[in-house]
Amino acid sequence: MDTQRIILMAAFAMVSLMLWQSWQMQINPPPAKSQEITSQVSSQDSKDVPNVPKTQIETETIKPTAVSDSKKLKGKRIFVKTDLLELEFDSVGADIRKVSLLDYPIDVNTNPSPVILMNDSPDKFFISQTGTLNIDSSKTYSPDHNSVFVSEKTEYDMSTEDSLDVSFTWTSEDQKLSVIKTYSFTKGDYAIRLNQKVINNTGQTWQGYFYRQLQRDVGGENSNMFIHTYTGGMLYREGGGFEKYSFDDMIDENLNKTMVGGWVAMIEHYFLAAWIPEKSGKENYYTRVVNQPGYDTRYIIGLTSKPYIVDDGSTTNINDILFVGPKLQNKLAVISPNLDDTVDYGFLSVIAHPIFWVLDKIHGFVQNWGWSIIFLTLFIKLIFYKLSEYSYRSMAQMRKVGPKMKAIQEQHKDNAQAKNQAMMKLYKTEKINPLGGCLPIVIQIPVFIALYWVLLESVELRQADFMLWINNLSAPDPFYVLPLIMGATMFIQQKLNPAPLDPIQAKVMMMLPIIFTVFFAFFPAGLVLYWVTNNVLSIAQQWYITRKIEQAP
Repeated sequence: MDTQRIILMAAFAMVSLMLWQSWQMQINPPPAKSQEITSQVSSQDSKDVPNVPKTQIETETIKPTAVSDSKKLKGKRIFVKTDLLELEFDSVGADIRKVSLLDYPIDVNTNPSPVILMNDSPDKFFISQTGTLNIDSSKTYSPDHNSVFVSEKTEYDMSTEDSLDVSFTWTSEDQKLSVIKTYSFTKGDYAIRLNQKVINNTGQTWQGYFYRQLQRDVGGENSNMFIHTYTGGMLYREGGGFEKYSFDDMIDENLNKTMVGGWVAMIEHYFLAAWIPEKSGKENYYTRVVNQPGYDTRYIIGLTSKPYIVDDGSTTNINDILFVGPKLQNKLAVISPNLDDTVDYGFLSVIAHPIFWVLDKIHGFVQNWGWSIIFLTLFIKLIFYKLSEYSYRSMAQMRKVGPKMKAIQEQHKDNAQAKNQAMMKLYKTEKINPLGGCLPIVIQIPVFIALYWVLLESVELRQADFMLWINNLSAPDPFYVLPLIMGATMFIQQKLNPAPLDPIQAKVMMMLPIIFTVFFAFFPAGLVLYWVTNNVLSIAQQWYITRKIEQAP
């Protein structure tokens, strides 16, 4: 039987179908659901940035207050620089309008400029907004993300200090109500601490909510026809796990959930921005879609706090964390539970996370991600050595009786039933299990897929240097050397396997190394390095076992 070849060809067909579907999505994106979007934002279509949506917390419904267009109220820019980030704030709303990641170049070879994760430019709109919302706006008023704040300076630089505080103050016209937003930065940390303080001297009680939200369009790191990664919203609730909330989900339905604790985030391939409440309490999670003529559709995900009551002469504070940066799993896990799940390993996360843990530990010793991949591949091969040995023994036995199988095929070429009976008798006589090589392959497939996603998703490997001409493991080999070696190793493996009896099938199998070489030419070098290492180790093991069996009496 050619069961192994059938499995290989089925896997090849599946990969080809996935690539075709991904390519079709790239060249023929689904049409925007304009009617649905318009119906959802018809009451806000004159505003560049919407208010906090209708929010339900503890059975009370909060309605938004009409505000001016924040785009028309563009204020002064305040520039902040830390050891890791360069930020631009707008005095309108004290919002974060731009964030550059200083340790992450756009391209280590061609463009050393830092990655701009957040920006309010037309080609990529991604900003963070905060504000307050009164329960009863007829009594008092407090600032939202369209109100003008004042900062002491227009430029802040952490320089040699270990921390930096940047404050913005809003004061009512009668000078009786103030809101102070203080962003705190720490050296070596992508987590920004935000303290919002309400100072009430109005002569009456202030009651309101604090909201924090992220707003962006679909721009970001583009996927290509060979690699597709998730860009969109994600949320987590304590005890309930995390869930993705894609842009299409936001179009279909506005999220409106009241939960305890958790966080909300907008993620893309290697980076994310996430709002994390410091205190566990009831939070209302929401999404909104904004569609204006002449602008790309924008998507909002955010959360609104429980109601706060501030008596006259008193103050209240709320503390939150805004993480803006790379998906460094070790750092994310410390900041908030399950925040490291924003590293999207898919349905095989339960296998992928331990694989990354081992890869990270290896890197701690060798200090090179390329060699870490090689040693990890060796480690996995050792774990599956016995399974692989069983598979290779089965293939070697099939190869050894190949001439007898070919003779049976020639003898019974016009009688399929007689041919199958003769084959089964041969397997029994030679003590061969024709399915013996399949089970080990099936068992290893989930591990290999999980490792694929680890190498694809881990920002630690982004633009990581290896050796010689390969100085970016997350980009394709510029000289296609690794893909060519990978194709050569596939060809050698085929020569070690039993030859197909069907001449047409033999020609198809001979084409596979060429086809996969073309595919892998577009894959990141780190992934190709893994496959080359795995193939070389497999060839060594299979050659040894095959030689041993063929030399046996």
